[in-house]
Amino acid sequence: SRLGIHIVRHLKRLERVILGYLEVPDGPEEKARLGILETLQCTIEHAWPRMPCRLPVLLRALLRLLWDVHTERGPTPEPVRAALLHGATQCLILLDHCSQGQVKVLLEGVQSSCEENRVRECLRKVQEST
Repeated sequence: SRLGIHIVRHLKRLERVILGYLEVPDGPEEKARLGILETLQCTIEHAWPRMPCRLPVLLRALLRLLWDVHTERGPTPEPVRAALLHGATQCLILLDHCSQGQVKVLLEGVQSSCEENRVRECLRKVQEST
């Protein structure tokens, strides 16, 4: 947050780091994933003019995270899973705002074909955000 809009100078490298952390579970507390979701939220808030061009990659990573968190059967406690789902949902909402609703359009087909209630609930929150 200290860099503000100047974070755009580092977006390419930061994107690779964010994607790497989102892909790998890091134990029951999931501190790294939760931290990187906060970092992504802050990055989207400060570098919002540059986010639409990164939308396909970030959207795919966040949807994969939603699915992975829902389907993983590890020792992760339920409150941590809920926090991960909430963080990913917030990132999707921020991406939708900075892309003038493109996320909602792209998620329409996903939501209608998704049969998992928790994932569908996250997608519904994105669709209903204003």
